[in-house]
Amino acid sequence: MAITFADLHTESGLKSLDEFLSGKTYISGDQLTKDDIKVYAAVLAKPGGSFPSASKWYECVSSHLAASFPGKAAGVRVGAKGAPVQEVKEAAPAGDDDDLDLFGEETEEDQKAVQEREAAKKASAKKKESGKSSVLLDVKPWDDETDLKKLEEAVRSVEMPGLFWGASKLVPVGYGIKKLQIMMTIVDDLVSVDDLIEERLQAEPINEFVQSCDIVAFNKI
Repeated sequence: MAITFADLHTESGLKSLDEFLSGKTYISGDQLTKDDIKVYAAVLAKPGGSFPSASKWYECVSSHLAASFPGKAAGVRVGAKGAPVQEVKEAAPAGDDDDLDLFGEETEEDQKAVQEREAAKKASAKKKESGKSSVLLDVKPWDDETDLKKLEEAVRSVEMPGLFWGASKLVPVGYGIKKLQIMMTIVDDLVSVDDLIEERLQAEPINEFVQSCDIVAFNKI
């Protein structure tokens, strides 16, 4: 029975393929066939995480092709705007090879697609490499009349991407004055502790309660 896949260069086409491959390893039967190669050639790139079955199938076919063609590739021609696959035929008799242009001159669109994929990979790798740090702050009030509950509320009101407030406690300083010690976790690429202190914690309106902030401990996670 012939199976038809259309618009495999679009999300709707990939969704249809993903639904078909749910619970399956290959397009036809339990081993790799020319059906898989034809559909593989029509999919412009590995499907994203929203298409888990299609993505797993794509990796499986890729591993088979890599084992069969260990040499350095000269380029694969895929048409980003070309006609989508209209039909996957039934298995042809042995010796009846359908025309399938897997190798050819790389087009400008192919090169652009490769560059975009490489840029996305680098951006993803950079995000994964972004470290975190655990920071302990000393937050000192103006005097013993400062409302420490409001001081802590003011500190915790500061929100920004990559900043996560943790546990806190009050520590006696002397003469009836207590300071706030508070933990925070930051994503290093997103939060500068110096800027946080100078531009947020010691700026209006929080400086109504906060006299100064000091870094007690700074540890990479």
